[in-house]
Amino acid sequence: MADLSKTPTLSEIEARLAAVATLTAEALEAESIAVLGRKSGALTAVLRRIPTLAAEERREFGAAVNALKERFEAAFAARRQELEAQTSGAAVAGPDLTMPARLRWIGGVHPVTRVIRDVVGIFRGLGFAVATGPEVEDEWYNFLSLNFPPDHPAMDLHDTLYLAGSADLRAAGRWLLRTHTSPVQIRVMQAGPPPYRVVIPGMCYRNDPFDASHAPAFHQIEGLAIDEGIGFVDLKATLTHFARQLFGPATRVRFRPSFFPFTEPSAEMDVECGVCRGSGCPACKGSGWMEILGCGMVHPNVLENAGVDSEKYTGWAFGMGPGRMALNVYGVPDIRLLYEGDMRFLARLARGAA
Repeated sequence: MADLSKTPTLSEIEARLAAVATLTAEALEAESIAVLGRKSGALTAVLRRIPTLAAEERREFGAAVNALKERFEAAFAARRQELEAQTSGAAVAGPDLTMPARLRWIGGVHPVTRVIRDVVGIFRGLGFAVATGPEVEDEWYNFLSLNFPPDHPAMDLHDTLYLAGSADLRAAGRWLLRTHTSPVQIRVMQAGPPPYRVVIPGMCYRNDPFDASHAPAFHQIEGLAIDEGIGFVDLKATLTHFARQLFGPATRVRFRPSFFPFTEPSAEMDVECGVCRGSGCPACKGSGWMEILGCGMVHPNVLENAGVDSEKYTGWAFGMGPGRMALNVYGVPDIRLLYEGDMRFLARLARGAA
């Protein structure tokens, strides 16, 4: 049996009613539990006295307890409503935090970065992995291992950005900012035996003028596929599929014979200019075509320099500029617009690509 000797009387509980109107929010909830709580509330404790009363007193006593309970519930509800009104009134007096904020563009994916992600995604779907390498290279990785002759014009100071001066322009082992991502091809082939299928995104640097279609610092994406029995047909089919995935299924492409020291045979791949749709503009130099990449079969000397048996393995490589491709994708007439930092222009491009 519970000890009922310490149970408060109804009059003692009723005396607490007047103080409800002055309680704070926290104290109000505590008092509500203290009076109306199902386990330890004061009125719950009083109800346990009913079995000890005479039969004729029980109904009257129970009715009195219920009436007091209703008064407490009403008092608690009124105080809660009063406290809520005070809180909402204080909020109205200050700034209206429910008011919508002004629209402000806080950033987005740069168009060139978006193209890089799209290109890498397409080649990932074809089974290519992603490889990266250092932006500072020596001449062997950047030129000589790639079948550049020691007197190639690209190695002159007016084309390549060297990190240390030298009186002898043919001095071996000079450090430079890589002019293409092709050195990573050598590093990939040195890391293990074929087959290789990789795409290589990264920054490159050349002593070029900053004009409508060139930049001295730019992104490049290299590709390499080496295995037994790979031919030029595989190269054309893969790159045509890639171009139509990126620019649209109706995209016109063409391959033109070209020359690169590290590939033989070599080709340039063009797509119809997305700015002028083939009619001619500054971005495509009036030709109606946009050159997007150079490609070709990897030269046997490059394979041998990287430790790959050129009698057993063949393969192809390509290098593309995603900045120039962004011109075609977004219809931008001048590559300098992508790098000037005009947030209004970049925001407009981002909204158009969303």
